[in-house]
Amino acid sequence: MNQKPEKKVNLSHYDPATVPDGAPYRIAIVVAEWNPEITNALLQGAYGALVEHGVREDNISVLHVPGSFELTTGADIALSDPACHAAICLGCVIQGETRHFDFICEAVSQGVTNVSLKRERPVIFGLLTTNDMQQARERAGGLRGNKGVEGAVTALKMCALNARRVR
Repeated sequence: MNQKPEKKVNLSHYDPATVPDGAPYRIAIVVAEWNPEITNALLQGAYGALVEHGVREDNISVLHVPGSFELTTGADIALSDPACHAAICLGCVIQGETRHFDFICEAVSQGVTNVSLKRERPVIFGLLTTNDMQQARERAGGLRGNKGVEGAVTALKMCALNARRVR
């Protein structure tokens, strides 16, 4: 049997017309220092997308944290400023031989939800959880797109949604 190779699809494709104007928003990008080749590419993607959609550069804060586990604490610190409308968490955890991967991914997933509910503002899950470095590269500006861009678009859409909330 001759199998066709899997087609690589850019997962970050979106319609720019559906993205709200970012001019009224202040956004924090919280980025893990671990796996810097990947996380720096995610940061560049997110930052560029925010600016492209109208967020002023002086309204974008970048907070570096040691690793992915610390992303949620960084988001909580960023959102302790009432002027901050959302936090985008960017990190990369690559599957290894131990269960460390599972513990970190679960903690960040729960932490993002908890901080968002506590602060009543969007916290965006931009944690790559891949089997290997090649998959991470593909999702950090490679063939599969850039999850940082996706995080920025999601943040802007959620900021606009949150602005319509009845207070």
